[in-house]
Amino acid sequence: MRAEPPVEEENTSALAMIERIGSIIVPIGVALYAVLYLGVEQMYGVFNISPQQAGIDQSVLLGRLMGTLILLLLIVVPLLGLVVGFGWLIDKVTRGAVGRFTAAVRQRPWIAALIAALWCGATYWGLLSLVGELDIAAMVVVAVGLGVLTFLVPFRLLRRKPVGRAGMKVLTGALTGIGLGFLLILQMVTGAIEVQETGQANDLLPYVGFQDQWTVIKNAEDDKPLYEGRWMMLLGESEGTYVFYDCDKLDTFRRPIETTNLGSIQLQPEREAGYKCGTLVEQDEQAQAGEGESQ
Repeated sequence: MRAEPPVEEENTSALAMIERIGSIIVPIGVALYAVLYLGVEQMYGVFNISPQQAGIDQSVLLGRLMGTLILLLLIVVPLLGLVVGFGWLIDKVTRGAVGRFTAAVRQRPWIAALIAALWCGATYWGLLSLVGELDIAAMVVVAVGLGVLTFLVPFRLLRRKPVGRAGMKVLTGALTGIGLGFLLILQMVTGAIEVQETGQANDLLPYVGFQDQWTVIKNAEDDKPLYEGRWMMLLGESEGTYVFYDCDKLDTFRRPIETTNLGSIQLQPEREAGYKCGTLVEQDEQAQAGEGESQ
């Protein structure tokens, strides 16, 4: 009597969907963190310093981001659960039509490879936004062109074997993480420019390790305020040196720790509406213009 062959579990089940999502999330997270340090360099580059001059290395960055990573995990896990649950519900409502359609697409290598190729081409959107100023139409053309010309045939060949399909998932996840990372870098640079111009950080910068802290600098010998007692942003410290940003003069400068005392410290101070940095620079320019006219 012949034994019945085991019934294979359908690939369209919720469990299989969770397994596929898990195999993609890990490379996305690793690639996103790897790109994030480049964003920190770009962010501090707005103030003409490097992260090392502000006392930030890989270990410090990881420590500052640990809470952010945990918070991100707490947000992503329920969202993934909602996506899986919604997909299961739609499949039940349509009496399995969505599952059969998904399975039919996955069984057609060229269609699956085309979708993955277009997705990987779209992940370059963040890089192109950072290095160039292209309109949406040009970005779409570039993304589609990159996907079709560079990924379509390799992805079709990878789908011939299970190892190749697994490798394609890892590659797609890694490129997705890198693309999201470059979009994040763009937001970080924009936020740093906003700090430079308005003296106030947005909601994103504290979550990526930027400390929006302000202090009054005092002389260590007599504890008297320096620079007219104006508030300075403390960007960090490294090798016995503080790094400050003078919002009023749009200037970044360094002072030795042994000759500097920090007065009152404020974290994320509130600014009045319309506040802008560079007031002393504007006054100096107006004074110079007035002297030029008088002469």
